[in-house]
Parts: sequence; structure tokens; C-alpha cells
Amino acid sequence: MSIEIHKLSEAVQRPRHVAIGTFDGVHLGHRQVIDAADTVLTFDPHPLTVINPDAAPKLLTHLPLKARILDGIGVQEMVLIEFNDEFAHIDPEHFVRHVLLERLGATKVSVGENFRFGFKATGDPQFLSGFDEFETRVVTLVEHGGEIVSSTQIRGLVAAGDVHRADELLGYPFTMVGEVAHGDKRGRELGFPTVNLIPGEHDCVPGHGVYAALTNGVPSAVNVGVRPTFGTGRALLVESYLIDWSGDLYGQTVEVAFLERMRGERRYESAEALTVQMQQDVSNAREICAGRG
Repeated sequence: MSIEIHKLSEAVQRPRHVAIGTFDGVHLGHRQVIDAADTVLTFDPHPLTVINPDAAPKLLTHLPLKARILDGIGVQEMVLIEFNDEFAHIDPEHFVRHVLLERLGATKVSVGENFRFGFKATGDPQFLSGFDEFETRVVTLVEHGGEIVSSTQIRGLVAAGDVHRADELLGYPFTMVGEVAHGDKRGRELGFPTVNLIPGEHDCVPGHGVYAALTNGVPSAVNVGVRPTFGTGRALLVESYLIDWSGDLYGQTVEVAFLERMRGERRYESAEALTVQMQQDVSNAREICAGRG
């Protein structure tokens, strides 16, 4: 990656075109806000985890993936604000004077029309437009297929298993990233060894079912669920069978990019019946991945 990542305290003042937002998912609407900005100013953790933890969303993208996506669309720098209770109480005037002007040297600021900031969200695009020290660019909400594109909408699509539609609104396949964990080797016993991810409590996860996906770029059949056939009592697991691939990924970080939901999760009467279905899943996933290039 060529993008530079700095904490706010590390940023050196220079003329910047700054796009401000949480940008979870860096979806099509976010990209309109970010367009032509050299710097993205964002927050970690998500502000709602501090302001209203019970309403905090499951995240589409954690920071490393967000940085890679921003790098891919040409952003030069990501500046991180540590969002804590102290920062949540900063008034809008302080944010503009001390963050945007004194620290970052902003000459142009881009935000979405629904952007709010400062204590009790009292700052808005109109407030920003009142400052002559920089140009304020306000971007209207983006529609796709007659609907407003939002992170909330995309999270709903992912949770419902409609990853194909979610991918359209993201502009790339919804992707889970994590370290490969040890499972109970059930897939290996059936002839379908898998790499397993255990989702974190703040991760957005596709609805239970079987998906065609790419795991580190390799066509895969992926089960998301709790494996009802075996009644293991395991927590939610993402199990990816890499088609026509062999190797050891334990302890490594992998990316699972979801392309299409093929079927729901269900219980089978025997391991043999499940194996027959898995063979069909692999065939279907191979075809879907080939079709998506």
C-alpha cells in the first residue's frame, strides 16, 4: 500500500483536501464524498460504540481493509481520530479550528449532506460552509436502483444473505478478514478440509447459508452457520473450502470475499447426504466464481 496512515496527533500541517466521515464499507456513496480528496479523516472506534454502545453497528470494514480500499481509489492519507468520551464532547467550533485548520491545514472539506459532528451532533454541513478559511463541498446522498446507498442498508443485505446486492452497492465483494482458527476437523473427515474464521462480536457476518466466494483469491464454497447436521453446539463459524487448492493456512490472515448465496443452512439426515450436497455446492461455487472472473 502507498497510503499513509497517521493518528491525528501525528499529522503534519499542510494544505489538504479532507473528506470526513466514518466511511464504514467505503461504498458507492462514500466514494462520491471522497472523490478527489487526498486525505480521509475518519474515526476509530465507530462513534456509536462510545455515544450509544447498544446501537453500535456490526462493521463492514475494519481499519486495515478500509485503508486498502482507500488506497485503491487513490487516497494518499488516512488520518485517524481516536473517538472517546472526551472527543465526543468537543464542540463544532473547536473541531473546525483545532482539527481541520490548526492540525490539518484544510483548504477544502468534503462531507455528505447527512454528516453531523461535535457535541450532541450540533455541527452540520451548513456550519462548515460558514468558514471562509476552506471551501466546503457537500455531497448529496447517492441512489442506486432507486434506493439511497447507506452502510445500514448494506449491513441489512449482508445479514439477509443478499451479498450479491451488497456487492453492487459496495463496489466490491463484501469481504471478511481474520486469522484462521482450528476447527474440529469435521470437514477434513468428509473430504472437504476448510479454513475457519471465528467472527468477532463487532463483525458484520452474512446470514446463515452456503456461499460462493474467493478465499485469498481462490474459488471457494463457504458455509456460514452452526453446522446443524452434527449438533456440535459451536458458535457461529465461517468455514471456507478452497477448491482445487491444498496447503496449511493455520495462524495466517485470510480474506473471504463473498460473491453469491447458493442455499440456506439446513440439517441433513446423515454425513453421506451432506457429502453429496457439498459436492454439488463445490460444483456450483466453481461455476459462479468462473462467471465472476
